Amino acid sequence: MSKIQATFERLRTQGRKALIPFITAGDPDPALTVTLMHTMVEAGADIIELGVPFSDPMADGPTIQRASERALQKGVSLRQVLTMVANFRADDNQTPVVLMGYANPIEAMGVDDFATTAFAAGVDGVLVVDYPPEESIEFACAMRANALDPIFLLAPTSTPERISQVAALASGYVYYVSLKGVTGSAQLDVAAVAARIPEIQAQTGIPVGVGFGIRDAVTAGSVARIADAVVVGSRIIEEIEQSDKDSVCARVRALVATLRCGIDDASAAPSLAGGRP
Repeated sequence: MSKIQATFERLRTQGRKALIPFITAGDPDPALTVTLMHTMVEAGADIIELGVPFSDPMADGPTIQRASERALQKGVSLRQVLTMVANFRADDNQTPVVLMGYANPIEAMGVDDFATTAFAAGVDGVLVVDYPPEESIEFACAMRANALDPIFLLAPTSTPERISQVAALASGYVYYVSLKGVTGSAQLDVAAVAARIPEIQAQTGIPVGVGFGIRDAVTAGSVARIADAVVVGSRIIEEIEQSDKDSVCARVRALVATLRCGIDDASAAPSLAGGRP
């Protein structure tokens, strides 16, 4: 059983939902990334999504684009991100870490080299935004051969056929993009999300995390009632942008703790979608 699967099993027995915060590795400073990861765990994160900086993050809105630009300006590479994960693992061997990014850095490194190095560093899952499932069979096999969960995106526009393709390859969890558009855009329609989650859960048989548009404890709680996990990225990056180096960890801790409270307060409530408790 992978760390990700074990985490969801533990939370399920506790009647709780997962909080998955996202930060971009190297932002605001490479020296702070591991500290921020530990800070988020201490504040209640169950799984960490760590963004790999990329020069053309097509699925990300301006906030996360700026985070990638800041990290790239400091010279952060994929191999450095893997070193950060290894450093995090020196003090935390329990919290799953998912790398989220784009295909180019992985292909430049080589998929097999990436998979073995990621496993050795302590990575648990990989989400590559621009790897569609119909072109990802070899990639998914390489990840699984190295005990890494291949994680895929689904969206409001995903067809039953696309959901089936993802179900055949994905493990760990599925990331459901709640909005049409890029990260940090528009307003979350919880009812529309609730209408899709049961179908995805039924077809994939693995947990579903919902991200995009979650900005506060109230929205996080609303999503926790209908999904297995709540993913928050742009709002945390905004907090990092608005902080100086001396206050950034305290401010991120406070925000993640608030999101944790919103999720926990809502987890025991009846599911709007009739999904798993």
